[in-house]
Amino acid sequence: MSQQDKVDKTRRNLVVATGVAGGLASVGVAVPFAASWMPSERAKAAGAPVEADISKLEPGQMMVVEWRSKPVWIVKRTKEQLDGLKKIAAQTADPASEVPQQPDYAKNETRSIKPELLVVVGICTHLGCSPTSKGGDAKADMGADWEGGFYCPCHGSKFDLAGRVYKGVPAPTNLEVPPHTYVSDTTLVLGEDKKGA
Repeated sequence: MSQQDKVDKTRRNLVVATGVAGGLASVGVAVPFAASWMPSERAKAAGAPVEADISKLEPGQMMVVEWRSKPVWIVKRTKEQLDGLKKIAAQTADPASEVPQQPDYAKNETRSIKPELLVVVGICTHLGCSPTSKGGDAKADMGADWEGGFYCPCHGSKFDLAGRVYKGVPAPTNLEVPPHTYVSDTTLVLGEDKKGA
């Protein structure tokens, strides 16, 4: 091997080693940089979008997802529960959702994008307590006209299964419907508002 061949081989090795080191350094910088694009726990609490898997939610069931440090209730309503909304509309204080407690796409009879799925913030609009879910079988406690919904034990506010507040209770407005969208039949994203897409 000539002296020139040795020099060329050394240069090639140096170029390859420099390229490998540069590539590793790039990966070392890129991984934390890419990770910095992911919302932190603090950003999630401040309102970053949160995905909810609703694939296992059965009719009549409710799940709770945390968004902006608040409980968000996702309720899969049955046909009977949806029919019950019509029966008690006159007993609610804001049946047509005139007070802006929901995005425009949820300003309807069911206060939802998909009639069977209710999405509301689970905080009473009176003093911020957390109501409890009461089924239609609670007529003995809630009254003969009770079709199911939510009851705040702190001061007695009642909400139907569309989150509409009943007349004559301390809570002044319906439960809040947060901005949300469906990215598939099984995934709901809270905090994103794509005009009801």
